[in-house]
Amino acid sequence: MPSKLKERKIAIMGYRSVGKSSLSIQFVEGQFVDSYDPTIENTFVKTTKVSNQEYELKLVDTAGQDEYSILPTHYDIHGYVLVYSIASPKSFEIIQIIYDKLLDMTGNVHLPIVLVGNKKDLHMDRVVTQEEGRKLADSWKAVFLEASAKQNECVADIFHTMLMEIEKANNPVPNPGPVTCSIS
Repeated sequence: MPSKLKERKIAIMGYRSVGKSSLSIQFVEGQFVDSYDPTIENTFVKTTKVSNQEYELKLVDTAGQDEYSILPTHYDIHGYVLVYSIASPKSFEIIQIIYDKLLDMTGNVHLPIVLVGNKKDLHMDRVVTQEEGRKLADSWKAVFLEASAKQNECVADIFHTMLMEIEKANNPVPNPGPVTCSIS
């Protein structure tokens, strides 16, 4: 018997120019957009299947946040993809502020979150180590992945992992399995 399509809304948040839109477009349309106007806000929709369940995924691509911006509150968001650039220490700093604001805003201590170190292809410009990213995600009890929207590396894993995290939060049952994307 086919499973009913579940709708899930995921907010993609992070400092400006970390690749939020590039990750969304790569996942939804399968292409990398090199030049992109700064996002005001955009929603991308894609149907995808994870663990025999079909989902209609709405990706809310938020405007780049900084330490002063107000987070969007008018959504019924199921999970959050928090993105920083491995080549930007400022974006790593801002992602921690965004996380704290999210906790304050939602009043929830454990949110379904995937922390993403994007721009893995810029390894020569790396300033934020994998260890720093992993340590931060662990402190949040979140999943950590590194990705490259440009090379389409681990992009689908981000959103499929996010769906598993949302399901885990909604139905606390044993984990369906490990994340398949290697972060080495």
